[in-house]
Amino acid sequence: MKNIKNISVIGTGVIGTGWILRFLACNKKVTAFDKNKKQIEYLKKEIVRTKPVVQKLYKRKINLKNLNITNNLDEAVKDSDLIQENIPERLELKKLVIKNISKFAPKQSIIASSSSGLLPSKLQSECINPQRFIIAHPFNPVYILPLVEIVKGNKTSNIYFKRANTFYKNIKMKTLLVEKELPGFLSDRLQEALWREGLHIINDGYGTTKDLDDAITYGPGMRWALMGTFLTFHLAGGELGMKHMLDQFGPALKFPWTKLKSPKLSKELKQKIIKGTAIQSKKLSINKLSNIRDNFLIDLIELKKKYKL
Repeated sequence: MKNIKNISVIGTGVIGTGWILRFLACNKKVTAFDKNKKQIEYLKKEIVRTKPVVQKLYKRKINLKNLNITNNLDEAVKDSDLIQENIPERLELKKLVIKNISKFAPKQSIIASSSSGLLPSKLQSECINPQRFIIAHPFNPVYILPLVEIVKGNKTSNIYFKRANTFYKNIKMKTLLVEKELPGFLSDRLQEALWREGLHIINDGYGTTKDLDDAITYGPGMRWALMGTFLTFHLAGGELGMKHMLDQFGPALKFPWTKLKSPKLSKELKQKIIKGTAIQSKKLSINKLSNIRDNFLIDLIELKKKYKL
């Protein structure tokens, strides 16, 4: 199989635009497809906004000559080595779009969905040559955060799975290979558990959105950025490590500390969350907050490299 040079990005929302920025920063030729003119305008504005941080991270300027924009799906995918699909998380809609992509794209090109939780076996069910279909689930902002979960469906070929793994590694990503599919994959299931517990705490009046964000960013989140949950708990066991940690804290699993089933998202709960995050944002625009986040993440990534584990 030839090297992956020509890439199509289907959908230019937050995730699609993030992919476009990463692909361009890694000197790939990109064709962006979207029929929504507002989304295309968003893409253009993000290219301008992120210019300083992209240059800071990748040590090069984006060559806009490598970007082509079209509202014709056939034109978008006809010469592509890899197609990155980013349309809304609706199963039947995604299946239809993936089916149409597979009609127009070269038969050996990889079709990758950015789905954050839908099963690849269902998404590839109407795809022509479904062996080349994978999930490639990134994390926002895609142009900075390196993690991508690559998930196989029941018809996915190991050849394409391995080829995708090599490609995403080559564009400076940390690949997490998930050979046994499950809804939500790995990372989103962990995020969802934290999110649901947070909703209960707010709904029951024990804390605000800021309290809960502070509880992570000034505490376990600082450790997680380097070690994650399990290695952090390994250290909590002292000299005997995880064995002692499980012996000492394992019984707490029987305590009613969490409620994984989510509460009803009532109007009252929505307002608490909306009001809380509005206060936290300190009236800063989304663009300003995004710039702060981007620069912080780049500094954190560089710091993490310094303390390799």
